[in-house]
Amino acid sequence: MVFPELVIFGDGPSETLTDIATIGEAFATAELWHIIALSLSVSISAAVIAAVAGLPLGVVLAIGRFRGRRAAIVAANSFLGLPPVVIGLALYLLLSHTGPLGALGLLFTPTAMVIAQAVLALPIVTALAHRAAEDLWAEYGDALQVFGASKSRAVPVLINMGRAAMLTAALAGFGRTISEVGAILIVGGNIAGYTRTMTTAVALETSKGNLPLALGLGLVLIGLSTLISASAFALLGRSPR
Repeated sequence: MVFPELVIFGDGPSETLTDIATIGEAFATAELWHIIALSLSVSISAAVIAAVAGLPLGVVLAIGRFRGRRAAIVAANSFLGLPPVVIGLALYLLLSHTGPLGALGLLFTPTAMVIAQAVLALPIVTALAHRAAEDLWAEYGDALQVFGASKSRAVPVLINMGRAAMLTAALAGFGRTISEVGAILIVGGNIAGYTRTMTTAVALETSKGNLPLALGLGLVLIGLSTLISASAFALLGRSPR
């Protein structure tokens, strides 16, 4: 992806107008809109995977009683700060041609990026869902069991009862995926027109000294994240508190 290079922000009105014009030209290109579309596609896909797996898992950890439960809860919480580059490296070794999953040919593809982001978001969704379900089970667990709900049947009920908190957990997972850089750089390769996302483009343009465009992309990233979060709460029919 090639944009006109800008070393610093303009010091006067003419330079500022040039910066704005440069950003406008960049946003008029199909390549940049492809980057935005790919970013949303990868991040939303990873967030959905993390939510579908993490919400039920968090509830099960809250209400279940089985061997290894406490270790799983500790792991979910301790993995909240998983270093992205470490996850990226681990997946790189798994997906490389000499790795156990190399035959799948997933390295340096959007699919590998989805996997990396989903792995990073899963502990966040699981831990937040666990905390929400734990409170709900303490308050309503006896009543649910009195009415004949088994623990397995209580899982979707608790997710529905705590849907605002569960939505917050899912959105936290999305926030993790949309902001990811390190892991997807390693497994995606930042290939122009194929695996380049908004975050990797920001990193690239910043390293080139093209700060106005990097900031422009950053503002788009923040705006899209805010819009998706607001839309999710609107669909739920309530405002975040």
